[in-house]
Amino acid sequence: MFDTVKKAFQIKEIRAKIFFTFLMLVVIRFASQLPVPGVDRDYFSRWFAAQQSSDAFSLFDAFTGGSFLNMSVLALNITPYITSSIIIQLLTIAIPKLEELQKEGEEGRKMMVSITRYVTVALSLIEATAMAIGFGRQGLLEKYNFINVITVIFVLTAGSAFLMWIGERITDRGVGNGISIVLTINIISRIPADVVNLFKQFVSGKNIAKGTLASVIIIAVIVAMVVLVILLNSAERHIPVQYTRKMQGRRMVGGNSTHIPLRVNTAGVMPIIFASSLMEFPVIISQLVGYSGQGWWGEFLKYLSSSYWCRPSQIKYSIGLLVYIALLIFFAYFYTSITFNPIEIADNMKKQGGFIPGIRPGRPTSEYLNKILGYIIFIGAVGLTIVGIIPFIFRGLFNANVSFGGTSLIIVVSVVLETIKQIESMMMVRNYKGFLSEK
Repeated sequence: MFDTVKKAFQIKEIRAKIFFTFLMLVVIRFASQLPVPGVDRDYFSRWFAAQQSSDAFSLFDAFTGGSFLNMSVLALNITPYITSSIIIQLLTIAIPKLEELQKEGEEGRKMMVSITRYVTVALSLIEATAMAIGFGRQGLLEKYNFINVITVIFVLTAGSAFLMWIGERITDRGVGNGISIVLTINIISRIPADVVNLFKQFVSGKNIAKGTLASVIIIAVIVAMVVLVILLNSAERHIPVQYTRKMQGRRMVGGNSTHIPLRVNTAGVMPIIFASSLMEFPVIISQLVGYSGQGWWGEFLKYLSSSYWCRPSQIKYSIGLLVYIALLIFFAYFYTSITFNPIEIADNMKKQGGFIPGIRPGRPTSEYLNKILGYIIFIGAVGLTIVGIIPFIFRGLFNANVSFGGTSLIIVVSVVLETIKQIESMMMVRNYKGFLSEK
């Protein structure tokens, strides 16, 4: 990986793309420190400290790189865009017109991107309004009046749209997927503060033996999670495919062999995001409306809040963790089912004269792919579950609260690996161009 980056900096075009990406990230981090006019920037710091169930916003704050906690102009960040992309992707199943657009090539893709933009702005407006009114009544705004509410709504919506624009510029003129790069740098920006907190909590003030042991355990757990995530993202099952030879014109074509790569973690990080969002939705709504958490509803929210899971003194609330695991496995199968269609793949193979050795074309092929996919999804879901619950276990047992949990690690590792692959592809294309020009 380091060798690839080193060679990339030696090529002028790629070096310019990397520099442009870096410059855009500097702009983002600078904008993340600009305050929204008329807000109390210390409000969320006090609110997080007072709310035992503030973990409902912890992932959101990690995705925004601390902008939400600081209540900067980028407080919403790219979360509306992520939500919009997920919504549009799911709607392609229910709305035939969207499904047709998705299959219309470049023009269809541009139309889908435009629809995603409009939905992003609409979601930003809704989220900004909820924050300005919901938290504004509780003390977020220095003066809760119409002008300040409108100002906050406009600034937060504009900040989210601006960040979406920057992400698209990075995709066009930089390296990697712009939105993914922005999300990754936001998560990485929170890691130094988390490391300092872990050091203060488990190492500082301890004797040498205890401090060293704590440091080794923390490093070992983080390294083990990173290795597991890398294995999950890179592991594949290759299904061999053979193509029959046929006469085309005056020559024989086909007869070659290839494979269908089935990723172990087919659904990526989406099952964790879906499961977390579903569990945290009632908690977030309750906190937006200022509900104090009393009575049976408050007790119910504790089961949904991950800050109560795995606590030895309150083990009953860990039932929520079991529900979370069940949701994670369910969404792993659900998301894969909407992104991978064995019937369509089997039909395309049959039309092109391809077949899996030992399996008849058509329906037997789709059934075989479904069977193999079921095993693979289960393995990937188990791996995701391990990565996802480790932070909850350490939080419950040792009160180790960090932002770089399983979801964040999966995103960071995935984006880094994909960006490195793209740089390698750019270098390969350049070498081919150079070879052709010499000829």
